[in-house]
Amino acid sequence: MMIRIAILFAAALGTAAHAETRCGWIDNPTPANWWLVDADGEWTIGMQGGYQAPGMDNMPDFSAGEWVETNGYYGYGCACMNVSTDAASMRITRIRSARSLPLRQCRNDRALPRR
Repeated sequence: MMIRIAILFAAALGTAAHAETRCGWIDNPTPANWWLVDADGEWTIGMQGGYQAPGMDNMPDFSAGEWVETNGYYGYGCACMNVSTDAASMRITRIRSARSLPLRQCRNDRALPRR
C-alpha cells in the first residue's frame, strides 16, 4: 500500500506545471478583466463572468506603485509574474507571485508593444 501511495505521489509531482517568470504590461481595463502582454503575446489572467486564474490574491497592489488609469481606477501597469501557463490557449493557469515594476521598465523593453 505504501509503495502504491509513493508511486501516485511521484506521478503527481511529475505532471505538475512548472513555474516560469513572465514580465510585461498588466492590463486591467474593467472589473475582473486582466491580461499580461509580454514578448510572446497576450496572456489571459481573468475574464469578467468567466475564467479567473488561481492566485489572483498574489497580484501586487498597483495603487502603491506606478499605474496608468484609463477608465476610473482601471488601467495598466508593468510587472513580473511567476506563473504557470497553458501556451496553447495563451492562458495563465496559476499565479504564484507577482511584483510591480516601474513603468519605464516596460516602456524601454523593445520586445513589448509601445504604450
